[in-house]
Amino acid sequence: MIGQSLRLLLAAAGMLLLPAVADAHLVNTGLGPFYDGVSHFALTPEDLLPALAMALLAGLRGARAGRLALFALPGAWLAGGFAGLAHPAAVATTALTATSFLLLGGLVAADARLRPGWVVAVAIVLGLVHGYFNGSAMAEARLGILGLAGIVSTLFVIVALAAALVVALRAPWTRIAVRVAGSWIAAAGLLLLGWSLRAA
Repeated sequence: MIGQSLRLLLAAAGMLLLPAVADAHLVNTGLGPFYDGVSHFALTPEDLLPALAMALLAGLRGARAGRLALFALPGAWLAGGFAGLAHPAAVATTALTATSFLLLGGLVAADARLRPGWVVAVAIVLGLVHGYFNGSAMAEARLGILGLAGIVSTLFVIVALAAALVVALRAPWTRIAVRVAGSWIAAAGLLLLGWSLRAA
């Protein structure tokens, strides 16, 4: 009886370990290209964390900077995405991702006193670069404009919520908590950079 149960358990475990489909980069939800884009952005730390850091930075600089970044970042991401769809290239390098983590996380951690114009400039550069690589990924996965629209829509919502939350914070300790979150993003970038150099 025990032997039969053990064989049945091993057979069940073996069936669970067999992969059905392996996706290397993009998540296929089965709900269509738009939702594949949504899930891609939400489940890709290489895009989500720098965008979140950008939203935190804009929120720390006040309501005007937050509103400007809310439209500048998704707009630039969309423009970069169109360029990536038209002229796809290789995926982003780990060093580029680590740099965006370090730079944006460091700016948040330092509570950098950037003027709204500089916040917009940083948002545009971030959006163009990451949008281009997202557009290239959408072209490779044949998700096209709908996949890119899912990414940009999700980005808009995340930036709106995160920046508004930070703008609304009044207690001094809450701003420190935001800066700590920025330092964690910068630390993740440092770890990622060290890992990429070790692997090279």
